[in-house]
Amino acid sequence: MHFFFDYNHLDANFYLFNYKSIFVKKEYQMDPLHGVTLQKIVEALVEEIGWERMGDIIPIRCFQYDPTVKSSLTFLRKTPWARKKVEDLYIERIVQFYQK
Repeated sequence: MHFFFDYNHLDANFYLFNYKSIFVKKEYQMDPLHGVTLQKIVEALVEEIGWERMGDIIPIRCFQYDPTVKSSLTFLRKTPWARKKVEDLYIERIVQFYQK
């Protein structure tokens, strides 16, 4: 049995793999939430604007009545629309502020 190894094919796949990995890395760099947990997002917002202001901006009970990080995380993990609003607020208030 004879095996033929084509080095040109190997190089093409190698460059294709590197191109894809570079593309994926750039995609992660463009996502401001990459590597940031929901808990870190909530804690940063609480530190920056406080529970009262968060409850005014996003009127949900876990921010307005007896707010805690734990209760907020439980609600936000179960409610995609609320999580999206909190993530958008984080990007608007924290990420864009520090990029200026």
